[in-house]
Amino acid sequence: MRLSQRSKLAVFIAAAMMATAAAGSPTPAGPRIGAPEPAVAEAPVWGECPPAEPGVSRDPRQRCGTLRVPLDYRAPRGRSIEIAISRIGTAKSGSRRGILLSNPGGPGRSGLDMPSRLAARLPAKVLERYDLIGFDPRGVGHSTPVTCGLDPTALTTLLMPYPAPGGGIERNLTFARDTAAACAEHSGDLLPFITTANTARDMDRIRAALGERKLSYFGISYGTYLGTVYISLFPERGDRIVLDSAVDPGLVWRGMWRTWNESVATRLPDFLRFAAERDSVYRLGATPQEVRRTYDRMTTALDERPLSDPSGPVLDGNLLREITRGFLNHDDAFPLLAELWQGLEAVPSEPAADTDILARLNQLLSAGGTSAVAAEVPADNVFATMYAVVCGDVAWPRDVALYARQVAADQRAWPATAGMPSNLWPCVAWPTRPVEPPVKVTGHGPRNVLILQNTRDPATPLVSARGLRAVLDRRAAMITVDQGGHGVVGLGSCADEAMNTFLATGALPERDRFCPAPSPADATAHSPVLPSSVSDSS
Repeated sequence: MRLSQRSKLAVFIAAAMMATAAAGSPTPAGPRIGAPEPAVAEAPVWGECPPAEPGVSRDPRQRCGTLRVPLDYRAPRGRSIEIAISRIGTAKSGSRRGILLSNPGGPGRSGLDMPSRLAARLPAKVLERYDLIGFDPRGVGHSTPVTCGLDPTALTTLLMPYPAPGGGIERNLTFARDTAAACAEHSGDLLPFITTANTARDMDRIRAALGERKLSYFGISYGTYLGTVYISLFPERGDRIVLDSAVDPGLVWRGMWRTWNESVATRLPDFLRFAAERDSVYRLGATPQEVRRTYDRMTTALDERPLSDPSGPVLDGNLLREITRGFLNHDDAFPLLAELWQGLEAVPSEPAADTDILARLNQLLSAGGTSAVAAEVPADNVFATMYAVVCGDVAWPRDVALYARQVAADQRAWPATAGMPSNLWPCVAWPTRPVEPPVKVTGHGPRNVLILQNTRDPATPLVSARGLRAVLDRRAAMITVDQGGHGVVGLGSCADEAMNTFLATGALPERDRFCPAPSPADATAHSPVLPSSVSDSS
């Protein structure tokens, strides 16, 4: 499916916002629903994969199949749904250890092509040990999908709940209520069961269907929380677990969003320095302070006079803030962001110039790799699944006055995010309550978890990874890399070799480590496990 420029912008914003999670401390889960071994674990029939998402390079060896799982694990013989899975058989006879299951983040992102991405980037010493397995989590993509019947092209200024320039949240509340009602109308029978815990149970069904005693796992961003829930539900069935850019399970989900206030403020100076050092190219300012003043002028001007185009999005101050936040996820997006700021800074007062700037904006976002869902997947599937998971995992406060107070305080304290991280989501009006409490995460279980984290991650900040590290206790080791951006693996730091050694041999670092960022030459010579375009931020 070819997207309009406006659709590309909507998908980009969704990808930026999905770079993970936040609020409400987990409570003891009580008796586990668990996922007992099926009486007969039916192996999938491998065949051709459905069409890849635009821009995805698929390994010709990748094969796909489907697996049926209970919609509600409390009623395992009731209604079932489909889970789409994929496989590349890279393990060598005599060296094979098992399967390496993976998740790219989200929630709401397809993981069906993760085997192709990993096969292109992992070294031989890892690949010969595992067959690579991917899947679309329940509700996503080519698994039984959810939809809210939304038009993504109409959501560009509401997907992330930025308040009005004056701090008002009335428009956000209306959007939240309307969206919650639309989700209930279109997917109400599925919504209560599209949760992280049930997705973890699906992972165990995949393991059983493939005839494996255990599974190893690589998860990024939201995928770290999914992996954490899996090893908490099934502590003896996880083998070697790698969690890149970690979610604190004590913050899912609203508390996690609120960490963005400080994490974006910590990361933004990296870009300000980048632009200042290239003032002869971008003309945004010769010092980081001057570049920041330029940015503040632009957002204020766009708050007062948004740029509009009948064929594209309305670019206001909040949309520029959100685009900037998304581009901060990866260093290699900095030139695109600087070019966008340069174009906006040059906008004259005449409205006739607006169309040229908006056309350039769309061109830059296309160059940044914005992605689309496949034609047979509901257009709003990314958003619908995200809402289902973050509203279904944990109950959100329903006191609108609480959100208004926190937004007002944060708008003053953290101007780069303008109060957005504390604002309300459709969860404030969600039609159902969670079917179970969040899974309790503890340090009980084998020592088999490697956490990887950047110091200046704008989406899953260092404080979040430290929260996960603390709760996993003796089960985990953590490597912290002194670099900015969202995603550690594949950029040439010491974390790459530590992960590869762990997956290949099981050797987990004896103690937590801190290592410097790779040199620019090393970083350039490597590529991240996921494409580092701004649309792959989660």
